Amino acid sequence: MPERIYFDHSATTPADPRVLESMIPYLGEQFGNPSSLHETGRVARLAVEKARQQVADLLKASGEEIIFTGSGTEADNLALTGFVEAQDHEAVHMITSAIEHPAILKTCRYLETRKVSVTYLPVTPDGLVEPDSLAAALRPETRLVSIMAANNVAGTLQPTGELARITHRHGAVFHTDAVQAFGKLPLNTGQESPDMISVSAHKLYGPKGIGALFVRKGIALAPLIHGGGQERGLRSATENVSGIVGFGCAAELAREEMSPEAVRLVRWRDEMAEHILGSIQGAYLIGHPYRRLPGHLCLGFSGLEGDMIKLMMLLDEAGVSVSTGSACSAGHQSGSSYVLQAMGFDVLKARGSLRVTLGRFNTREEIDRFLKILPEALAALRPVTTDFFWVH
Repeated sequence: MPERIYFDHSATTPADPRVLESMIPYLGEQFGNPSSLHETGRVARLAVEKARQQVADLLKASGEEIIFTGSGTEADNLALTGFVEAQDHEAVHMITSAIEHPAILKTCRYLETRKVSVTYLPVTPDGLVEPDSLAAALRPETRLVSIMAANNVAGTLQPTGELARITHRHGAVFHTDAVQAFGKLPLNTGQESPDMISVSAHKLYGPKGIGALFVRKGIALAPLIHGGGQERGLRSATENVSGIVGFGCAAELAREEMSPEAVRLVRWRDEMAEHILGSIQGAYLIGHPYRRLPGHLCLGFSGLEGDMIKLMMLLDEAGVSVSTGSACSAGHQSGSSYVLQAMGFDVLKARGSLRVTLGRFNTREEIDRFLKILPEALAALRPVTTDFFWVH
């Protein structure tokens, strides 16, 4: 029986064997607490600081600007809530987009209960935030703008450089949730770049349960977790040393291998899209046609939008792991997608998308198998007599 095909890398990635190997000592003999002053503790501290610099290097940042967190979600919460709490009760207006990850949107809803005014920018049918709409939304009291680098559902890449420039000209701080883009595309922290960047290890072949927030020097945040003062007092808790080491290794591997990997995934992504859109009647692409994550395809099938869960399960039975949207919203996949609705889809069409995301260890043979399995699964959703699908 053929091995299972894993095409859900936007949900999570398998840990790279080299990452696992780097972590093993810190799950065993190198068990020290990085806050301890003796040699066992110092060994752990050195490992944490090496990993901090490895993550920083992928961002072309300083190690002092990296704060380790328990996840990308925690990094988002620290960026937004930590920033607002540090404003010392000043009136705060912030701007985000209508298609952000729930880690941003739900934090914004919470901040609204704390008297923060939030503007939710619309997006184009391709899922892009238009720079002019950001410029028009700025107010004298705008202190923070948070726009994701890449959308987890549609895969669309945002013009974060231009958005950051507009924000900086206004004198505000720009944050980006780069969980989906980190390790897949170059991100940097130059002058016209984001001031805060949220990232997560498990999206770039590292372990789950570890994330980080880049915070440019000079930006004040209030901690969400209080205690022993770890992570420059912004994230108190004994550090997850093995997870941090794995994150550092994964970041270093991404820095070395990202460019050729992206080229390969873009080629395969585009070949898959061309084949599917050209051979299956009613198939359409969701998101920007080329301004999208390297291995990311978001597909719709006219008339079957309400059957995407069934399609996903048929593919699962055939040995293919894909998603109908964001894994972080798995409990809500039977309803309409707020991301697709924000992109202009009506309530019915917004119910269905198939997210196919390729990764480092996929093969051409797996792609060829998938392109045979997909039309068979689609055909199974309709009676044999239907002429809806035309597969050749």
